[in-house]
Amino acid sequence: MSSAIASFKLFRPDSPLRNTVGIFVLTTLFYFVGAELRLVEALSLFWPLNGVMAGVFARYAYLNRLHYYAVSYVAMLMYDAVTTSWGIASVVINLSNMVFIVIVALLVMRDKRLLKGRPDPINALRLFNYCLIAAVFCALLGAFGSVGIDSKTFWPLFADWFSEQFSTGVLIVPCMLTVKMPQRLIPSLPAPEKCLPVLALIISVVASVVIGGAGSLAFPLPALIWCAVRYSLPATCLLTFLTGAVEVILVANSIINIAVATPLSTPLMFSARLGIATMAICPVMVSVSVAAINSLIKQVSLRADFDFLTHVYSRSGLYEALKREEAHRHPRYLTVMLLDIDYFKSINDNYGHECGDRVLATFAQKVQKVVGEEGMVARMGGEEFAVVVNSGDARKGIELAERIRVSIANHPFIWRQQTLFITVSIGLGSGKSESWQLTEVFTRLMAEADDYLYRSKKAGRNRTSARLSDDLIVAEPESGT
Repeated sequence: MSSAIASFKLFRPDSPLRNTVGIFVLTTLFYFVGAELRLVEALSLFWPLNGVMAGVFARYAYLNRLHYYAVSYVAMLMYDAVTTSWGIASVVINLSNMVFIVIVALLVMRDKRLLKGRPDPINALRLFNYCLIAAVFCALLGAFGSVGIDSKTFWPLFADWFSEQFSTGVLIVPCMLTVKMPQRLIPSLPAPEKCLPVLALIISVVASVVIGGAGSLAFPLPALIWCAVRYSLPATCLLTFLTGAVEVILVANSIINIAVATPLSTPLMFSARLGIATMAICPVMVSVSVAAINSLIKQVSLRADFDFLTHVYSRSGLYEALKREEAHRHPRYLTVMLLDIDYFKSINDNYGHECGDRVLATFAQKVQKVVGEEGMVARMGGEEFAVVVNSGDARKGIELAERIRVSIANHPFIWRQQTLFITVSIGLGSGKSESWQLTEVFTRLMAEADDYLYRSKKAGRNRTSARLSDDLIVAEPESGT
């Protein structure tokens, strides 16, 4: 069930009919929601349609086609034709909706192309600006179309249009760009301490209702910033949207009284919407900043744990991986291999360090391919590598080492039309280990593997040496080359 939910998609790049139906249904649905929240004859208290559709078109690049925009516009006209008697005014009003949708979608997609979608606080600020620009053009056209069906003059209508489009755009578009399909139909309950930011957010909204006044609109801001620090970017955007939408509705119904002695008027609604929109961008910017910092920390951590040249574990990264494995509560039979590329210095001397680097990278990937998921490969320094596997017994460890040795010997390296035959000497150490003493046993087996690596080199290189029993040393001669 969870995989089916995760794989469900409303839109698909290879399904024009599905996309057309999806756009038509979404447009009609959110037009209905906005129409049910009428504040005055022509305008809605909260108009989610434009923000939702702008987010949809910005998120799915393959929907940015003229015919898909036309489908959304036709859905708006059809809804008005059934539910209103606006006539030609409907054409202009809904064209203003499309102006907002198209401007925001195209500007966000331009950012995606330039910045490749990486989290960046500037992106959040740009989104704020894009909603501002789109709201201005939408309000100019929408106010012009609304003059004939409303008693207000142009500029009061412009103020209503602009504040409504700007506030809903800032609240909804970030949510639409980041929302994800849940992995499970019924999500698991979070730990109680993780709910504290949401609890603080609810209390702050209640305080806004109880205390009132213009400053009460900013009461949820500290709680939203707390949410931004503790939760993911999609969750922060969703909570910001819900908080802003609730505040707009509470203000409009005088439940949050921002002017105790004066009934709600258009200028107050204009100010309230702009204040809420300005507040909403702060937690989004904080959340995007946190996402950028976490991404940077992850990259730094990866660079510390992995060797940049060969893309296998570094020495320190291997120890960290073994420490993580200590959490698995079961014993294992560990085989540690030390591998040394034979006569590697002559490769650097005769062909240059660039060739030597390429040899190291190719060698590491070949070893990783042979080891597969059975174990871990690390570069310990220079041309020396380590392999750690849960082999089951010493003989299986030797067999794996031989597969590595033969694989390297049988695959020559090509450098600038020259063929280089590379061999490797291997020493092994094997022994049983409890999970909690994994790093301790690894250190001991490394010393044993180093001793047998020396024996392989002394015996003529291109060999695998190991202790198969207490009184038997195995030194495999060259084979398969």
